[in-house]
This record gives sequence, structure tokens and C-alpha cells, in this order.
Amino acid sequence: MNIALREAVPEDAQLIAHLTRSCWANKVAASSAGHHENAEDVIADLCHGGGFLLLIDHIPVGSVRWSALDTDTNVWEIRRMGILPAFRNQSLSQHLLEAVIHAAQNAGITELRLGVRTDQPRLLDLYTAYEFELAPELDYAHANPHEPAPYVMRRFLKS
Repeated sequence: MNIALREAVPEDAQLIAHLTRSCWANKVAASSAGHHENAEDVIADLCHGGGFLLLIDHIPVGSVRWSALDTDTNVWEIRRMGILPAFRNQSLSQHLLEAVIHAAQNAGITELRLGVRTDQPRLLDLYTAYEFELAPELDYAHANPHEPAPYVMRRFLKS
């Protein structure tokens, strides 16, 4: 199995939108906005941040995006990380998470944030292993107003 990561470009928007919808299917509550992901959403994220595609033997199997906060461009929110069902349980999402952490460090970003849906608390342990901490005092900038507020986690990066 040949694992590769590559930075996403705007031409990947349709692919990433499809990957997100496929990763969310039967995994994330139907009310999640990820089920309605479209290329325009992806392009907006890529223009205000960036993303990565994860490939196994040259086949796209997952993606992640980030965007800078409007109020503080030294803080990135990690968004829409997902792995296709056929490739889960192989710790592949860790490659995506590590790629964002390294990109943030290289860019001089001081903090990473992410939201964890309340119906997916098992993810808290994964992110804690990567030095993210619960930050109940923070609001997640991309929270769906029609759902319970997600757990917000943050990781401070050394400058």
C-alpha cells in the first residue's frame, strides 16, 4: 500500500466535495452540512486556507481542509477531515492531521482549532493524543446553528 499526501488545489474542488459527502454518508448525522458539500464551499476553504488529499496507490481516499479565522489569521480551524469507508480503521486520518499540523508550523501559525460533533465523542481521544485540549470557552466558527454546539479543541503551536 503506497500512501501519499498532496496539497489540494482549486481544480480538486469537485473531487473533495464528493469525497466529503462520501465520507460523511452513514457516518455523520444527516443534519450535518457536510452532506451538502459542493465545489464552491471547497474553493472558499482552499482560498482562505488550504487542504490535503490522501491517496492510496494513487486513488484519492480522504481529505482535510483548514481555514484561517476571520478574527485572527494566526489561528486555523481544521475542517471536514474524512476517510472513505473502505479505508477506515487503518489510522489514515492521522496522516491528514499530521500534515495540517506540519503545514501550520511551517506557516508560523500559533494555534489550531477543530470542532468535534457531540455525537462523535470517541474522536476526542484521537485529538488529545495530538496535544489538542478541550476549550469550552471557545465557539467553533463553522458550527451548524441547527445542531448542538460541537466540542471545541485547540492546540497551541510553538513559534
